[in-house]
Order: sequence, then structure tokens, then C-alpha cells
Amino acid sequence: MSRTGKKPVTVPSGVTASIADGQLSVKGPKGTLSLPMADEVTYSIEDGVIAVKPANDGKRARAFWGMQRTLVANLITGVTEGYTKKLLITGVGYRADAKGKVLNLKLGYSHDVDFEIPEGIEIKTPDNTTVEITGIDKQQVGQVAAEIRRWRKPEPYKGKGIKYAGEFIFRKEGKKK
Repeated sequence: MSRTGKKPVTVPSGVTASIADGQLSVKGPKGTLSLPMADEVTYSIEDGVIAVKPANDGKRARAFWGMQRTLVANLITGVTEGYTKKLLITGVGYRADAKGKVLNLKLGYSHDVDFEIPEGIEIKTPDNTTVEITGIDKQQVGQVAAEIRRWRKPEPYKGKGIKYAGEFIFRKEGKKK
């Protein structure tokens, strides 16, 4: 039994949810998001609450139950509050600068890295070693953060590279004489 799936998702005021053509659509103050509905799970909207229940007693239906409920909750959070990921850049000469729809990264390569910012994502650089990625789609925000981080992952000896805020980098000891 899914403990997560049992809890209904409350729809706050100012947010509307609808089911049409196999899609669950949620519209709020920050925008509109939709989720393709899984066949293994039934969705119901009533009295400002979205309930997710398994369609049958099969193992696959029970497996989808909690995940689909979490995805619905992520839609609600996205259109009301939005999501933010913060990246920290460590290293001598490593910098970031957001200009328009391009994030310019200087990461110790012989060339600058120009990262095109996708639609629905906003990137700010409060200072030249911090990158803040915001958007309403949790999956898209995480994917963009991972793609930026992939350019220079943090290394374990000096800790140089791009890391998530709050991420712990396991440090190794260098060579001994």
C-alpha cells in the first residue's frame, strides 16, 4: 500500500485543475502545466482536492499510484510557487554570466561555453560564481541544472567545478612523498 498515494492533493485557491483527452491540466498564477494520465491509475477532482487511486489490484497499478500522486503534487507546486535550483562555481577564473537567452560559462577550457536557455526557464547570476535556475516544471529545472553541471563536474582533490548548493563533495587526499 502506498502511503504517499493515499493522501489527496489539495488544490489551492487561484488554481484550476481539469481532466480532458487523457491529460490532467493545472492552471495557476505562474502558468499552465499538464500531465499525461497513466492507465493504471484513476484521477478524480472534487471539492478542491485531486485524488489518485489505483485502477486495479495489480502490481503495476500499485507501483504507479504513489508516483502519479507525487507528479500531480509537483504540478500544483509548480504553478503556485515554482522551483529553483542553485549552482555554485568553484575554481580560479571560473565564472558565469547570463545575458538574454544565453548563459556564458568560463570553465578553464580554451573557449567559453555558451549554454542556450530553453523556453520556460529563467537563469540569473547574482554574482559570477552563482547560477540560479527557476521555472515551473520541476523536471525541466533539474534537467537544465544537470546539463550545466555536466560541463565541469566537481573534482575530489581541490573541489573545483560546478556543484549544487548544499551538495557535499567527498574530498580525497593528494599524493604523498
